[in-house]
Amino acid sequence: MFGVPWSIVVVAVGSLLLAGFVKGFIGMGLPTIATGLLTLVMAPGQAAGLLVVPNFSTNAWQAFAGGRLRALVRRFWPMLCVGSTPGAGFLANDTSGRASMALGAMLVAYALMSLVSPRLSVPRHTEWWLAPLVGAVTGLIAILTGVFVLPLVPYLQSLGLQRDELIQALGLSLLVSATALGVALAREGALPLATLGASVAALAPAGLGVAIGQWCRGQVSPAMFVRIFALGLLLIGLHLALRSLI
Repeated sequence: MFGVPWSIVVVAVGSLLLAGFVKGFIGMGLPTIATGLLTLVMAPGQAAGLLVVPNFSTNAWQAFAGGRLRALVRRFWPMLCVGSTPGAGFLANDTSGRASMALGAMLVAYALMSLVSPRLSVPRHTEWWLAPLVGAVTGLIAILTGVFVLPLVPYLQSLGLQRDELIQALGLSLLVSATALGVALAREGALPLATLGASVAALAPAGLGVAIGQWCRGQVSPAMFVRIFALGLLLIGLHLALRSLI
């Protein structure tokens, strides 16, 4: 198709379906999982360009779904504003893979802690200073690793948000990061017309995966969702920690 070997097309579609499913179910993980799988058949820069439209669109879908957007923006705007500036660091070169391995190890540790112990709790009156700090640290870690996960996810979990609120807050935060990434790619000339067209086409399998994941999420209880969410973080962390060794 368009001169691309069918083996690459099959791997790309399968990667986007799987990553979209995880995204739909736990609200995150699409670029992390898809990038790791896509780089088996293409360069990291190509994978990043291919994911621009699916990443932006699925985060927008997640952020605008439900009726809590205005309240979430009012609550989290300091974190969103501070975290968006360094978010373009997705393309920072880490040829050794040590930063991603370290992030993966931290994510595994956090996921294991979530599975075996009570969740952390952040008092509401501390959010005014803690939210910008979380946004800044998340953005700085993203410069090194290209992954917008820590400490964003533990922070949002510690706020006692309901399942759908947590998913929408994640979508809103990741939408800001995806926008910063798209701007960075465009500035660096990494989004030629052909890549942008392929990225639009990639939205179909990713969107289908998200829809399936969202349907499956609606079939489980909130308590089960918390455990599956932690398990999803564990698997993503293992993926990040081990992918540079494979």
